[in-house]
Amino acid sequence: MFDVRPLSIDGPLLVERPIARDRRGTFRKLVHAGAFAAAGLRFDFVEQYVSTSEAGVLRGMHFQSPPHDHAKLVSVLSGRILDVALDLRPGPGYGRTAAVELSGEEGRSIYVPSGFAHGFLALEPAMILYDVTSVHAPDHDHGVAWDSFGFDWPIADPVQSDRDRGFPALADFETPFPPAV
Repeated sequence: MFDVRPLSIDGPLLVERPIARDRRGTFRKLVHAGAFAAAGLRFDFVEQYVSTSEAGVLRGMHFQSPPHDHAKLVSVLSGRILDVALDLRPGPGYGRTAAVELSGEEGRSIYVPSGFAHGFLALEPAMILYDVTSVHAPDHDHGVAWDSFGFDWPIADPVQSDRDRGFPALADFETPFPPAV
């Protein structure tokens, strides 16, 4: 069954689930209402996205501000990424990160609650599935500069969108989130 456990900071969780493998390929369940409820996770997903990224692409650090903030379940369908969650909630955890390597082979996901910015670096060509608990609201879609919060990314000059390059540094950012509870 599902194994849900904390990462290095309070908030983001690693979701591990079994993968059935045989000569035909693999089969895995990404969401299970009972397992998610037992772990205290939101699973009222209302939108789902798939993105592809070439090796060296960095997407992030993204979030939606209240009242359109959301929890996010990120799963890698193929390839490999370094996934990072940045705590934007006022309090002792503010600015701390949790990171995990995810791949399409292993069946793990990261659950990123509201109050966190999220981003990833594609370590090889990858296809990523996102499930989110709120509808995309462009006026509430924001970000923090990828290189402004002390995380040791294994790349100096990632491929990024112009939008992601224009995000403010964490030091210049005013959080819209309530304190962690």
